[in-house]
Amino acid sequence: MNRASGVLMHVSSLFGDYSIGSFGKEARKFVDFLCEGGFTYWQVLPFCMADESNSPYKSYSAFGGNPFFIDLPTLNERGLLTDAELENAKQRSPYLCEYGRLGEERIALLKRAAARVDADGREKIADFMAAHKELSDAARFLALRTANGEKIWTEWTVTEPAAGELFFWQFVQYEFFTQWQQIKQYANRRGIKMIGDIPIYVAYDSCDVWANASQFKLDEDGHPTCVAGVPPDYFCEDGQLWGNPLYDWEQMEKDGYAWWCSRIRYMLTLFDGVRIDHFRGLESYWSVPVTAKTAKEGKWVKGPGEAFIDRIREVADGKLIIAEDLGDITEDVVSLLKYSGFPGMRVFQFGFLGDKNSPHLPHNYIQNCIAYTGTHDNNTLLGYVWEMDGESRRQMLDYCNCDHDDWSRGCEMIIKTMMASHADTVIFPIQDIFVYGADTRMNTPGTVNNNWQYRITEEQLRAVDISRFRYLNSLYARI
Repeated sequence: MNRASGVLMHVSSLFGDYSIGSFGKEARKFVDFLCEGGFTYWQVLPFCMADESNSPYKSYSAFGGNPFFIDLPTLNERGLLTDAELENAKQRSPYLCEYGRLGEERIALLKRAAARVDADGREKIADFMAAHKELSDAARFLALRTANGEKIWTEWTVTEPAAGELFFWQFVQYEFFTQWQQIKQYANRRGIKMIGDIPIYVAYDSCDVWANASQFKLDEDGHPTCVAGVPPDYFCEDGQLWGNPLYDWEQMEKDGYAWWCSRIRYMLTLFDGVRIDHFRGLESYWSVPVTAKTAKEGKWVKGPGEAFIDRIREVADGKLIIAEDLGDITEDVVSLLKYSGFPGMRVFQFGFLGDKNSPHLPHNYIQNCIAYTGTHDNNTLLGYVWEMDGESRRQMLDYCNCDHDDWSRGCEMIIKTMMASHADTVIFPIQDIFVYGADTRMNTPGTVNNNWQYRITEEQLRAVDISRFRYLNSLYARI
């Protein structure tokens, strides 16, 4: 890797007129912003459909795209939506994703668009589905869920979806993929590379488990025998009980981890690189009995290790793979990461939790790492500084050579400190570019309310002194 920098912001947080960020002209404007600032990377969160809590880390399909990201004006320009329909879809507030309204109205609106696709368009969609089996499976799964009254797949009695419903979900996947490829191509032409995010686990009620049940630890009735989570940590004293079914790694090894290889291969058509969430689960994973009340009742079980890493490297073929190596990291995890050659992660906000040997302090950053002020699971940088105890804040501001009373300036000096570090790549959440507080936090682990809602406005983006970031990128050889 060469020295570079980037910005972390999910597509949902983009500004726009239609209740959530999308693959429209606003995405191109954000690419222009990154280019002007001398950045190289735009990192996003998972692109899959979100769950009932709007989390993109639990989805009906690890492959299928979020229909809310489809750009409505693009459909209007092609005659698939009327001017009146476009006007009625306009948001009521630009500051938060309007998930309630999206859930009530957006799918119905996209169904009207799908119904207007002509014969040539239907032929293109059919060809696309034939070339993308996993997306075809996702469309069929979603159509069958509708046919079965949205019940979980183990309770289905209807085995054939309605033709119109199936075509609708095929239309969604085609539009999602096609519109995104146009954004990615625009970004690449401007020198901006896209980094995606792969949640390590999938949802039980998903196409992935439905179509590949033998690859998961399920009983004879198709129910999980144990589920995923993490032990007590920095974020949650009871640990986190994620509830995802666990992979049967021994079974997966028999076909050379074919499902995972397909997943990585597909994601690297969407992005120039990907982050694998919860990398430590590939060395050992936290297995929790399905009857447990909290994740405390779990235990560590050995993961697939080096054999799996070999296959991932083969499929990636030199493209960027980032290992999210945060959490309870043992020497075995460190050894596996070293074996992989993948860059791990460093998070500034974790740097002042221990002693001066913390790997998250900038003076300890190795070259082969991706350093962040914080992730989507952290507080914003300003919120973090605000909530620190007085002594830790004093040490942190001293570390960054900043006046103790100027916390906003302190955030700027943290960014400067990280830019100067030895890390090949540094990435900043958009909230930290804006120097915004905890009210703009993206997610608080262990909670289900008020997450994933944050959006920016175009005015906020324009207010950034972008020349300062270009100067820092140039000063520290990150352009």
